[in-house]
Amino acid sequence: MRLSKRGDLDPFIVMDVAEAARRAEEAGRHIIHMEIGQPGTGAPQAALERLKVSLNEDPMGYTVSLGLPELRARIARLYGEWYDVDLDPARVVISSGASGAFVLAFTALFDSGARVGLGAPCYPSYRQILRGLGFNPVVMRTREETRFQPEPEDIKRHKLDGLIVASPANPTGTMLDKAALSALSDACADAGAAFISDEIYHGIEYDAPAATALSVTDDVYVVNSFSKYFSMTGWRVGWMVVPPAHVRTVERIAQNMFICAPHAAQKLALFSMDCDDELRQNLAVYRRNREMMLAGLPKAGFDKFAPPDGAFYVYVDVSEHCDDSRAFAAELLEGAGVAVTPGLDFDAEEGGKWLRFSYARDTADIEEGLRRLRAYMQVG
Repeated sequence: MRLSKRGDLDPFIVMDVAEAARRAEEAGRHIIHMEIGQPGTGAPQAALERLKVSLNEDPMGYTVSLGLPELRARIARLYGEWYDVDLDPARVVISSGASGAFVLAFTALFDSGARVGLGAPCYPSYRQILRGLGFNPVVMRTREETRFQPEPEDIKRHKLDGLIVASPANPTGTMLDKAALSALSDACADAGAAFISDEIYHGIEYDAPAATALSVTDDVYVVNSFSKYFSMTGWRVGWMVVPPAHVRTVERIAQNMFICAPHAAQKLALFSMDCDDELRQNLAVYRRNREMMLAGLPKAGFDKFAPPDGAFYVYVDVSEHCDDSRAFAAELLEGAGVAVTPGLDFDAEEGGKWLRFSYARDTADIEEGLRRLRAYMQVG
Protein backbone atom coordinates (compact mmCIF):
# COMPACT_ATOMS: atom_id res chain seq x y z
CA MET A 1 0.00 0.00 0.00
CA ARG A 2 1.38 3.40 -0.99
CA LEU A 3 2.29 6.02 1.65
CA SER A 4 1.57 9.72 1.14
CA LYS A 5 4.37 12.24 0.72
CA ARG A 6 2.86 14.44 3.42
CA GLY A 7 3.43 11.68 5.94
CA ASP A 8 7.18 11.75 5.32
CA LEU A 9 7.97 13.89 8.38
CA ASP A 10 11.22 14.23 10.29
CA PRO A 11 11.45 12.39 13.61
CA PHE A 12 11.11 14.30 16.87
CA ILE A 13 14.70 13.68 17.97
CA VAL A 14 14.08 14.32 21.67
CA MET A 15 11.75 11.31 21.72
CA ASP A 16 14.56 9.18 20.27
CA VAL A 17 16.81 10.44 23.07
CA ALA A 18 14.13 9.60 25.62
CA GLU A 19 13.88 6.08 24.21
CA ALA A 20 17.67 5.64 24.41
CA ALA A 21 17.53 6.84 28.02
CA ARG A 22 14.72 4.37 28.75
CA ARG A 23 16.79 1.50 27.35
CA ALA A 24 19.74 2.55 29.50
CA GLU A 25 17.50 2.56 32.58
CA GLU A 26 16.11 -0.82 31.60
CA ALA A 27 19.70 -2.08 31.58
CA GLY A 28 20.14 -0.89 35.16
CA ARG A 29 21.65 2.58 34.75
CA HIS A 30 20.45 5.68 36.59
CA ILE A 31 19.81 8.48 34.08
CA ILE A 32 19.28 12.15 34.82
CA HIS A 33 16.61 13.47 32.48
CA MET A 34 17.35 16.92 31.06
CA GLU A 35 15.87 16.11 27.65
CA ILE A 36 12.07 16.17 27.93
CA GLY A 37 10.19 19.43 28.43
CA GLN A 38 7.86 17.87 30.94
CA PRO A 39 7.22 18.98 34.51
CA GLY A 40 8.50 16.53 37.10
CA THR A 41 5.23 16.99 38.97
CA GLY A 42 1.82 15.65 38.00
CA ALA A 43 -1.53 17.41 37.89
CA PRO A 44 -2.39 19.37 41.05
CA GLN A 45 -3.40 16.97 43.81
CA ALA A 46 -6.45 18.95 44.91
CA ALA A 47 -7.73 18.94 41.32
CA LEU A 48 -7.27 15.18 41.09
CA GLU A 49 -9.30 14.69 44.27
CA ARG A 50 -12.14 16.77 42.84
CA LEU A 51 -12.00 14.80 39.59
CA LYS A 52 -12.42 11.52 41.49
CA VAL A 53 -15.70 12.79 42.88
CA SER A 54 -16.80 14.08 39.48
CA LEU A 55 -16.08 10.74 37.79
CA ASN A 56 -18.62 9.09 40.11
CA GLU A 57 -21.26 11.66 39.25
CA ASP A 58 -20.80 12.17 35.50
CA PRO A 59 -20.59 9.60 32.66
CA MET A 60 -18.07 11.87 30.87
CA GLY A 61 -19.59 11.65 27.41
CA TYR A 62 -18.88 14.03 24.55
CA THR A 63 -18.76 17.72 25.33
CA VAL A 64 -19.63 20.36 22.74
CA SER A 65 -16.77 20.81 20.30
CA LEU A 66 -15.71 24.22 21.59
CA GLY A 67 -15.32 22.75 25.08
CA LEU A 68 -17.04 22.84 28.45
CA PRO A 69 -18.70 26.26 28.83
CA GLU A 70 -17.55 26.56 32.45
CA LEU A 71 -13.92 25.88 31.44
CA ARG A 72 -14.06 28.44 28.64
CA ALA A 73 -15.48 31.00 31.07
CA ARG A 74 -12.77 30.24 33.64
CA ILE A 75 -10.03 30.65 31.02
CA ALA A 76 -11.52 33.99 29.96
CA ARG A 77 -11.40 35.05 33.62
CA LEU A 78 -7.73 34.05 33.75
CA TYR A 79 -6.91 36.66 31.11
CA GLY A 80 -8.33 39.31 33.38
CA GLU A 81 -6.40 37.99 36.38
CA TRP A 82 -3.05 37.58 34.64
CA TYR A 83 -3.03 40.30 31.97
CA ASP A 84 -5.93 42.68 32.71
CA VAL A 85 -7.49 41.65 29.37
CA ASP A 86 -11.29 41.52 29.11
CA LEU A 87 -11.95 38.39 27.07
CA ASP A 88 -15.28 37.08 25.79
CA PRO A 89 -15.49 33.33 26.67
CA ALA A 90 -17.11 32.75 23.27
CA ARG A 91 -13.67 33.27 21.69
CA VAL A 92 -12.08 30.42 23.69
CA VAL A 93 -11.74 27.02 22.00
CA ILE A 94 -10.73 23.94 24.02
CA SER A 95 -8.44 21.57 22.13
CA SER A 96 -6.71 18.21 22.49
CA GLY A 97 -3.49 19.75 23.78
CA ALA A 98 -1.69 22.64 22.11
CA SER A 99 -0.87 20.28 19.23
CA GLY A 100 -4.57 19.94 18.47
CA ALA A 101 -4.90 23.72 18.62
CA PHE A 102 -2.15 24.12 16.01
CA VAL A 103 -3.92 21.68 13.68
CA LEU A 104 -7.13 23.69 14.09
CA ALA A 105 -5.36 27.03 13.62
CA PHE A 106 -3.38 26.01 10.54
CA THR A 107 -6.42 24.40 8.92
CA ALA A 108 -8.59 27.45 9.57
CA LEU A 109 -6.03 30.03 8.43
CA PHE A 110 -4.09 28.61 5.49
CA ASP A 111 -4.70 27.15 2.05
CA SER A 112 -2.43 24.55 0.45
CA GLY A 113 1.04 25.91 -0.25
CA ALA A 114 0.78 28.81 2.22
CA ARG A 115 4.11 30.18 3.46
CA VAL A 116 4.24 30.24 7.27
CA GLY A 117 7.24 31.79 9.01
CA LEU A 118 9.13 30.23 11.93
CA GLY A 119 12.11 31.84 13.64
CA ALA A 120 14.86 29.23 14.04
CA PRO A 121 15.54 27.81 16.55
CA CYS A 122 11.96 26.85 17.31
CA TYR A 123 9.71 24.02 18.44
CA PRO A 124 10.12 21.36 15.72
CA SER A 125 6.53 20.20 15.51
CA TYR A 126 5.45 23.55 14.03
CA ARG A 127 7.16 22.79 10.76
CA GLN A 128 6.23 19.10 10.78
CA ILE A 129 2.52 19.79 11.35
CA LEU A 130 2.61 22.47 8.64
CA ARG A 131 4.29 20.09 6.20
CA GLY A 132 1.89 17.27 7.05
CA LEU A 133 -1.06 19.56 6.28
CA GLY A 134 0.37 20.64 2.93
CA PHE A 135 1.74 24.07 3.89
CA ASN A 136 5.26 25.47 3.47
CA PRO A 137 7.15 26.22 6.68
CA VAL A 138 9.59 29.08 6.06
CA VAL A 139 12.46 28.82 8.51
CA MET A 140 13.95 32.26 9.25
CA ARG A 141 17.30 32.78 10.93
CA THR A 142 17.13 34.73 14.20
CA ARG A 143 19.92 36.59 15.96
CA GLU A 144 21.30 36.34 19.46
CA GLU A 145 21.10 40.15 19.59
CA THR A 146 17.32 39.90 19.35
CA ARG A 147 17.26 36.94 21.73
CA PHE A 148 16.46 34.42 18.98
CA GLN A 149 13.06 35.95 18.17
CA PRO A 150 11.64 36.92 14.74
CA GLU A 151 11.74 40.57 13.66
CA PRO A 152 9.01 42.60 11.90
CA GLU A 153 10.96 42.97 8.64
CA ASP A 154 11.03 39.17 8.31
CA ILE A 155 7.35 39.12 7.33
CA LYS A 156 7.63 41.07 4.07
CA ARG A 157 11.14 39.85 3.30
CA HIS A 158 9.95 36.24 3.22
CA LYS A 159 6.53 37.00 1.67
CA LEU A 160 4.72 35.21 4.46
CA ASP A 161 1.07 34.20 4.68
CA GLY A 162 1.46 33.70 8.41
CA LEU A 163 3.89 33.96 11.31
CA ILE A 164 4.23 31.84 14.44
CA VAL A 165 5.97 33.29 17.49
CA ALA A 166 6.52 31.72 20.91
CA SER A 167 7.07 33.59 24.15
CA PRO A 168 8.52 32.14 26.33
CA ALA A 169 10.14 30.22 23.51
CA ASN A 170 11.19 26.60 23.22
CA PRO A 171 14.17 25.94 23.19
CA THR A 172 15.60 29.30 24.31
CA GLY A 173 13.20 30.44 27.04
CA THR A 174 13.36 34.03 25.71
CA MET A 175 10.29 36.29 25.69
CA LEU A 176 8.74 39.04 23.59
CA ASP A 177 7.59 42.12 25.49
CA LYS A 178 4.41 44.00 24.63
CA ALA A 179 6.22 46.41 22.28
CA ALA A 180 7.81 43.56 20.32
CA LEU A 181 4.48 41.72 20.05
CA SER A 182 2.83 44.91 18.84
CA ALA A 183 5.49 45.47 16.17
CA LEU A 184 5.13 41.90 14.88
CA SER A 185 1.34 42.11 14.93
CA ASP A 186 1.39 45.38 12.98
CA ALA A 187 3.81 43.94 10.41
CA CYS A 188 1.53 40.92 9.92
CA ALA A 189 -1.51 43.19 9.51
CA ASP A 190 0.31 45.35 6.95
CA ALA A 191 1.31 42.26 4.94
CA GLY A 192 -2.06 40.53 5.23
CA ALA A 193 -0.41 37.66 7.13
CA ALA A 194 -1.99 35.65 9.93
CA PHE A 195 -0.44 36.06 13.39
CA ILE A 196 -0.21 33.06 15.74
CA SER A 197 1.18 33.41 19.27
CA ASP A 198 2.28 30.28 21.15
CA GLU A 199 1.94 31.07 24.86
CA ILE A 200 2.04 27.56 26.35
CA TYR A 201 4.79 28.44 28.85
CA HIS A 202 2.93 31.42 30.32
CA GLY A 203 2.93 31.27 34.08
CA ILE A 204 6.52 29.99 34.06
CA GLU A 205 8.48 33.24 34.00
CA TYR A 206 11.02 34.69 36.39
CA ASP A 207 12.11 38.33 36.32
CA ALA A 208 9.08 39.80 34.50
CA PRO A 209 5.61 38.52 33.63
CA ALA A 210 4.95 37.32 30.09
CA ALA A 211 2.83 39.52 27.83
CA THR A 212 -0.02 38.02 25.85
CA ALA A 213 -0.53 39.00 22.23
CA LEU A 214 -4.17 39.67 23.18
CA SER A 215 -2.96 42.76 25.01
CA VAL A 216 -1.96 44.35 21.68
CA THR A 217 -4.44 42.93 19.14
CA ASP A 218 -7.61 40.87 18.74
CA ASP A 219 -6.54 39.82 15.25
CA VAL A 220 -4.46 36.88 16.48
CA TYR A 221 -4.70 33.20 17.27
CA VAL A 222 -3.32 32.62 20.78
CA VAL A 223 -2.46 29.02 21.67
CA ASN A 224 -2.01 27.83 25.25
CA SER A 225 -2.04 24.54 27.13
CA PHE A 226 -2.52 22.94 30.52
CA SER A 227 0.62 20.84 30.00
CA LYS A 228 3.31 23.16 31.38
CA TYR A 229 2.29 25.59 34.15
CA PHE A 230 -0.64 23.38 35.17
CA SER A 231 1.54 20.23 34.95
CA MET A 232 -0.99 18.17 32.95
CA THR A 233 1.08 16.88 30.02
CA GLY A 234 -0.51 13.44 29.57
CA TRP A 235 -4.07 14.70 29.96
CA ARG A 236 -3.86 16.40 26.54
CA VAL A 237 -5.96 19.50 26.94
CA GLY A 238 -5.16 22.98 25.67
CA TRP A 239 -6.96 26.04 24.44
CA MET A 240 -6.95 28.67 21.73
CA VAL A 241 -8.32 32.22 21.59
CA VAL A 242 -9.45 33.28 18.11
CA PRO A 243 -10.98 36.42 16.59
CA PRO A 244 -14.79 36.54 17.01
CA ALA A 245 -15.44 36.10 13.30
CA HIS A 246 -13.36 32.90 13.22
CA VAL A 247 -15.12 30.99 16.01
CA ARG A 248 -17.71 29.21 13.85
CA THR A 249 -15.13 28.13 11.27
CA VAL A 250 -12.86 26.68 13.97
CA GLU A 251 -15.86 25.01 15.59
CA ARG A 252 -16.80 23.24 12.35
CA ILE A 253 -13.25 21.99 11.88
CA ALA A 254 -13.10 20.78 15.50
CA GLN A 255 -16.43 18.98 15.15
CA ASN A 256 -15.14 16.98 12.21
CA MET A 257 -11.52 16.41 13.22
CA PHE A 258 -11.73 15.84 16.98
CA ILE A 259 -15.38 16.00 18.14
CA CYS A 260 -14.06 17.35 21.45
CA ALA A 261 -11.13 17.29 23.84
CA PRO A 262 -11.30 14.50 26.48
CA HIS A 263 -14.12 15.31 28.89
CA ALA A 264 -12.34 14.18 32.07
CA ALA A 265 -9.24 16.16 31.10
CA GLN A 266 -11.37 19.28 30.63
CA LYS A 267 -12.84 18.80 34.10
CA LEU A 268 -9.39 18.36 35.62
CA ALA A 269 -8.19 21.48 33.80
CA LEU A 270 -11.07 23.45 35.28
CA PHE A 271 -10.29 22.22 38.78
CA SER A 272 -6.56 22.85 38.37
CA MET A 273 -7.14 26.54 37.79
CA ASP A 274 -8.05 26.90 41.47
CA CYS A 275 -4.84 25.25 42.74
CA ASP A 276 -2.72 28.40 43.01
CA ASP A 277 -0.71 27.36 46.07
CA GLU A 278 0.49 24.07 44.56
CA LEU A 279 1.22 25.65 41.19
CA ARG A 280 3.27 28.42 42.80
CA GLN A 281 5.26 25.77 44.66
CA ASN A 282 6.09 24.16 41.30
CA LEU A 283 7.20 27.54 39.96
CA ALA A 284 9.46 28.01 42.98
CA VAL A 285 11.18 24.71 42.10
CA TYR A 286 11.75 25.86 38.52
CA ARG A 287 13.15 29.14 39.81
CA ARG A 288 15.66 27.34 42.05
CA ASN A 289 16.58 24.98 39.23
CA ARG A 290 17.11 27.89 36.84
CA GLU A 291 19.50 29.56 39.26
CA MET A 292 21.42 26.32 39.61
CA MET A 293 21.62 25.87 35.83
CA LEU A 294 22.79 29.41 35.16
CA ALA A 295 25.51 28.99 37.76
CA GLY A 296 26.35 25.32 37.13
CA LEU A 297 26.45 25.00 33.35
CA PRO A 298 29.42 27.38 32.93
CA LYS A 299 31.32 25.35 35.53
CA ALA A 300 30.81 22.32 33.28
CA GLY A 301 32.16 24.20 30.26
CA PHE A 302 28.78 25.24 28.84
CA ASP A 303 28.90 29.02 29.16
CA LYS A 304 27.39 30.35 25.91
CA PHE A 305 23.64 30.86 26.17
CA ALA A 306 20.97 33.55 26.41
CA PRO A 307 19.61 33.43 29.98
CA PRO A 308 16.00 32.21 29.79
CA ASP A 309 13.22 34.62 30.72
CA GLY A 310 10.70 31.82 31.12
CA ALA A 311 9.89 28.13 30.46
CA PHE A 312 12.41 25.61 31.83
CA TYR A 313 15.15 25.34 29.22
CA VAL A 314 18.65 26.59 28.57
CA TYR A 315 19.78 26.51 24.93
CA VAL A 316 23.57 26.24 24.88
CA ASP A 317 26.10 26.88 22.13
CA VAL A 318 28.41 23.84 22.28
CA SER A 319 30.39 24.61 19.12
CA GLU A 320 33.62 24.57 21.16
CA HIS A 321 32.92 20.91 21.94
CA CYS A 322 31.28 19.53 18.78
CA ASP A 323 29.62 20.16 15.44
CA ASP A 324 27.25 17.19 15.73
CA SER A 325 24.89 17.75 18.65
CA ARG A 326 23.13 14.43 18.11
CA ALA A 327 26.40 12.52 18.52
CA PHE A 328 27.39 14.72 21.46
CA ALA A 329 24.03 14.09 23.19
CA ALA A 330 24.58 10.34 22.74
CA GLU A 331 28.07 10.74 24.22
CA LEU A 332 26.74 12.59 27.28
CA LEU A 333 24.07 9.92 27.78
CA GLU A 334 26.62 7.12 27.59
CA GLY A 335 29.49 8.80 29.43
CA ALA A 336 27.74 10.99 32.00
CA GLY A 337 24.33 9.35 32.34
CA VAL A 338 22.63 12.65 31.45
CA ALA A 339 20.01 12.84 28.70
CA VAL A 340 19.88 16.15 26.79
CA THR A 341 18.28 17.26 23.52
CA PRO A 342 20.30 17.92 20.34
CA GLY A 343 19.77 21.36 18.84
CA LEU A 344 19.06 19.68 15.49
CA ASP A 345 15.50 19.21 16.71
CA PHE A 346 15.01 22.98 16.75
CA ASP A 347 17.27 24.15 13.94
CA ALA A 348 18.18 21.88 11.03
CA GLU A 349 20.90 24.27 9.79
CA GLU A 350 22.74 25.41 12.90
CA GLY A 351 21.42 23.00 15.51
CA GLY A 352 24.43 20.70 15.25
CA LYS A 353 26.26 23.22 17.42
CA TRP A 354 23.64 23.53 20.15
CA LEU A 355 22.10 21.49 22.98
CA ARG A 356 18.93 22.12 24.97
CA PHE A 357 19.01 21.39 28.70
CA SER A 358 15.66 21.08 30.49
CA TYR A 359 15.42 21.85 34.21
CA ALA A 360 11.81 20.79 34.71
CA ARG A 361 12.66 17.91 37.08
CA ASP A 362 13.13 18.07 40.84
CA THR A 363 16.05 20.04 42.23
CA ALA A 364 18.00 17.00 43.43
CA ASP A 365 18.08 15.65 39.86
CA ILE A 366 19.28 18.98 38.50
CA GLU A 367 22.03 19.16 41.11
CA GLU A 368 23.17 15.61 40.31
CA GLY A 369 22.98 16.22 36.56
CA LEU A 370 25.22 19.27 36.84
CA ARG A 371 27.69 17.33 38.98
CA ARG A 372 27.85 14.55 36.39
CA LEU A 373 28.31 16.98 33.53
CA ARG A 374 31.11 18.76 35.35
CA ALA A 375 32.84 15.47 36.13
CA TYR A 376 32.48 14.15 32.58
CA MET A 377 33.70 17.36 30.99
CA GLN A 378 36.51 17.45 33.62
CA VAL A 379 35.81 21.06 34.49
CA GLY A 380 35.91 22.47 38.03
